[in-house]
Amino acid sequence: MQKVTMADVAKLANVSKSTVSQYLNKRYEYMSEETRRRIAEAIEQLQYRPNVIARSLKQKSTATIGVIVFNILHMLTTQVLRAIEDMCQQHDFHVIVCNTDDDPEKEKKYIDMLWAKQVDGFIIFPTGKNVDLYKRMIEARLPVVFVDRTVEGIDVDAVLLDNERAVQLGVHYLIEQGYKHIGLVAPPFAPHVIPRTERINTFQYALREANLPIKEEWIITEQVKHISGRLDALLQRNKLPEAIFAINDLTLMEVLTFVKRRQLTIPHDIALISIDDVPFASIYTPSLTTIAQPAFEMGEKATERLFMQMGGEISPQMFRLAPKLIERDSAKKRGDKGE
Repeated sequence: MQKVTMADVAKLANVSKSTVSQYLNKRYEYMSEETRRRIAEAIEQLQYRPNVIARSLKQKSTATIGVIVFNILHMLTTQVLRAIEDMCQQHDFHVIVCNTDDDPEKEKKYIDMLWAKQVDGFIIFPTGKNVDLYKRMIEARLPVVFVDRTVEGIDVDAVLLDNERAVQLGVHYLIEQGYKHIGLVAPPFAPHVIPRTERINTFQYALREANLPIKEEWIITEQVKHISGRLDALLQRNKLPEAIFAINDLTLMEVLTFVKRRQLTIPHDIALISIDDVPFASIYTPSLTTIAQPAFEMGEKATERLFMQMGGEISPQMFRLAPKLIERDSAKKRGDKGE
């Protein structure tokens, strides 16, 4: 089947190729409604599809950005992605999403692949372990924005939650409710994972500042799938803390799994608070007190900064967006537990 060309469209619409080109690039200033109608009908009749590669070479833009995430299952990730996609639609840009599973080798392969495809910019939830590659991207003046994490020695735009403020909100709230024995659940401690490090460190600092006990057995930094088992061991020894702070949505799910399996009652048997306002927080019984991340704002800010970089030289900045405590029922005052 012979390929339909722009010249075929121009001939059928009785206009020049340059007029069809202007139409495809949405430059309608000097084009009548009648001309636009004829071109649209010709494109539809001939089923013409522009040569994207040729157009990108001519315009020096693929109108595409690459988004590399470390875990697409995180609620934060999906919400940030939605905001990025919405913003890119407004600019007639496409988005290619790659999931690394926090594996630096996969991250490198995806960056190399997207770079070869000449995407116009990158939004990356970095693993933090491809420092030389990040530096090469900067040297090549590729537009790059990091989300959720920073990487030491890499001077790029970064958009993160104010993690210290988020943990302080949660710990202070539990203290106000009368809890003194507070535990934390998190994935394994990893210095390069900035949110995790900041949240664990701030949790311990907040307890010290309040003169509350810090027990090693109450700070569970474990592979997510093993958290429930660690809580089981504490329960069997009658060593559960009064309240648990889950540092993200995945650790929250493990705590809820443990509570259900052991038929415990929240907050009577154990109070619970978490970062990430999961969609079911308000309808779970009891409703879950959470600390919401401004995920959509993070995605919008990251995309805004990326387009600013595409438009010209700007100085890299770090943006720390504010969390919000959403008070519900899972961490009620100890005296309000109906005992």
